[in-house]
Amino acid sequence: MQKFDPSAVIPLSSVAQTEDEFDLRPKEECGVFGIFAPGEDVARITFFGLFALQHRGQESAGMAVSTGSLLKIHKRVGLVTQVFDQDRIEHLDGISAIGHTRYSTTGGNLECNAQPIHVHTKDGTPIAVAHNGNLVNTSQLRLELELDGYEFETTNDTEVIAHLIARAYEGSIEEAVQATMQQIEGAYSLTILTPDKVLAVRDPYGIRPLCVGKLTTGHYVVASESCSLATIGAEYVREVDPGEVVVIDREGIREFQAVPLRQRATCLLEFIYFARPDSMIYNKTLHTVRRKMGQELAKEHPAPGAHLVIPIPDTGTPGALGYSEMSGIPYGEGVIKSRYIQRTFIQPSQRMRDMGARMKYTPLKDALAGKRIVMVDDSIVRGTTTGKLVKMLFDAGALDVHVRITAPPVRFPCYYGIDMADQKELVAAKHSIEEIRQMIGATSLGYLSLDGAYRAVGMHKNNFCRACFDGKYPIPIPQDVKITKMMFEEEVQEQNKDFFEQGLREPVLR
Repeated sequence: MQKFDPSAVIPLSSVAQTEDEFDLRPKEECGVFGIFAPGEDVARITFFGLFALQHRGQESAGMAVSTGSLLKIHKRVGLVTQVFDQDRIEHLDGISAIGHTRYSTTGGNLECNAQPIHVHTKDGTPIAVAHNGNLVNTSQLRLELELDGYEFETTNDTEVIAHLIARAYEGSIEEAVQATMQQIEGAYSLTILTPDKVLAVRDPYGIRPLCVGKLTTGHYVVASESCSLATIGAEYVREVDPGEVVVIDREGIREFQAVPLRQRATCLLEFIYFARPDSMIYNKTLHTVRRKMGQELAKEHPAPGAHLVIPIPDTGTPGALGYSEMSGIPYGEGVIKSRYIQRTFIQPSQRMRDMGARMKYTPLKDALAGKRIVMVDDSIVRGTTTGKLVKMLFDAGALDVHVRITAPPVRFPCYYGIDMADQKELVAAKHSIEEIRQMIGATSLGYLSLDGAYRAVGMHKNNFCRACFDGKYPIPIPQDVKITKMMFEEEVQEQNKDFFEQGLREPVLR
């Protein structure tokens, strides 16, 4: 274990994300990665795989590497490039690895909640688990484990999954994972590492994405999104099916259906917003899908007399292109996004917070002045950011600002792994579209309909989880469950304090 350096500890009170001070859209979930490739530099490949998944979470990153007999773990709060450097990668030698980049859903942004989560089975076998998603029966399962004598070091639901696997393990990791899948409810795409295997696991609804790729060397990798495969030079093979477990070891790759498929319900927001535009879901490239969403939006909500269609970069760009193509209104850039405002531990001043979107976006006054603008963005959640953007365009000289959104109104909270506001904070849950238009100060406001989104993807509505739009949750949510990011925080505050003081950040499991 590395000697603890007190100066490396980041006080909880000092952790801030300047972007989140003014970017109030839904936050990314998590990204997972896995590789089994003896003879390859698995840690370096995992690093670049995680780097390509950084958009899915910017709070913490981690990696577990197997030498064939033991697991090495390194994880910390920060971006992938902050957590890993050249020396660290060189020390993480092994035959296989899994990795994780995190945005917290259950469990706050604490060092102890960084993943992968590592546990031991009863016979001492080490297991590491990385998770994208959110369980809906965490409280019940955690209580059962605590009554069974299990102690928790984190506040997230991934440790619940890891302990369940460890408890069920009797020599076969496949059987232990299958037994665990029969107990947990909710959204989960997992990568699991043992000394001699990597497993990829997807819930029976397939809510979060997970796919398989193949390196030119013949070794297999798994990742949340196919964009990660392209970064490391792997060929896309296929998606992991809902309820399926894919096992990769020295014998190659095999799969089995661990639990029956319940329903294909991949999150519709993955298509609209979360996944990178160069990723594929349902064998459809998301850039193409989002472009078609813009085309459908132009049919549903034209803007006669507008001079220019502009995107709010970067996620609004494909939709703006599609809107321009269908409407015939020229496409152009009207807003420049700073590429370097990311996670920071430097607290912004109140004056800087008040500047809001201007820290992230700069208007091109020459392009906007005297023009009637169609502003295309991907979502409105609370409305705060959109209102600032509209004002910024008017301040730059725009005559009109027609806001067009390539998503339906978000009216319901997510329980499946997206950090979304409570329903009372969702502007569309309590206001009409006209009221929202007045609140954000737009000349007009149009949202893409759910039917328009289905047409753009080219698939029936039953292939998607669209609960945040229509309130129809594919996995029943217990009435007495209120899932928040801090659901277990109070009961383990002292534990978290001890964790920081002791510097338990990268154990070696034997």
